[in-house]
Amino acid sequence: MLTRIISGAVGAALMVVVFIFHDTLLLPIAVAAMIGVMLFELLRAVKLEKVFPVFMAVELCGVSMPFVYQFFCESSTVASCDGEDVKQVIYNGEYSVIAFVISLAAAFVVFVTWLRKHKELRYEQIFFALASMVLVPQAMSTMVRIDRMDSENGLFLLIMGLCGAWIADTGAYFTGVAIGKHKLCPEISPKKTIEGFIGGIVTTGIVFAAAFLIYGKNSSSAVQLGNSWTTTAVLAFVIGAVCAVIGTVGDLSASMVKRQIGFKDYGKIMPGHGGLMDRFDSVLFVLPTFYGMISLLDIAVN
Repeated sequence: MLTRIISGAVGAALMVVVFIFHDTLLLPIAVAAMIGVMLFELLRAVKLEKVFPVFMAVELCGVSMPFVYQFFCESSTVASCDGEDVKQVIYNGEYSVIAFVISLAAAFVVFVTWLRKHKELRYEQIFFALASMVLVPQAMSTMVRIDRMDSENGLFLLIMGLCGAWIADTGAYFTGVAIGKHKLCPEISPKKTIEGFIGGIVTTGIVFAAAFLIYGKNSSSAVQLGNSWTTTAVLAFVIGAVCAVIGTVGDLSASMVKRQIGFKDYGKIMPGHGGLMDRFDSVLFVLPTFYGMISLLDIAVN
């Protein structure tokens, strides 16, 4: 237990440092480092970490994505309701082309290697590597996209996106311990209960609604999800609830992969917690969902 607490405290401290310097290159560097570790853990799970061409292609493709999002964007200025100019970051079309070309080149290397080593490599390994190469970098790089989408409120939105996964876990745990009786998916995750699942959804929704209201009413540049604070609270609750559901799906999916492969944890980089994939499995699903929802709602900066 002590090891778990110390490891968690170190991880939290590192994250705080990244948040403090979020508007510098430290954020994409940190995201790239996490992507590199997570891809290594996944490739090792299917015994591809020693297949050098595949390993390098997947890793280089992965760690490049945060920098693609960092450098291929433009700054625009929009006027707020009080007459002050607020900078907002938008992405131009080049980033999608560059990301596509890098991914295509990496996939080409993977397939060529498969052709050369077709007697040694199974199609399950290859397509698992390709899926990981797309999912992990794109999902984790959403951290950069969320932070850069609004120079005034980007950090708040990034924290809320991460909380969408982690608050649900906390709410589900305590609710499950208190009243949990009915198993959610006993063969995949024996400790998860239906009551805990519902508790995680409600907890995340309430925290989101409260956070958006408190931050918005105390910020010089308010974040609103609608035309009124009541609408903002309702929409924030819905976003939080959806993120909680999606996060649970991500957590269960990662657990299912581990069970079928025969792994207890993806890695040991965080003693007592496992690997980064064990900590960020739900984040892979939640961050893109959160980004998509707030983008579709067209957040107003007032």
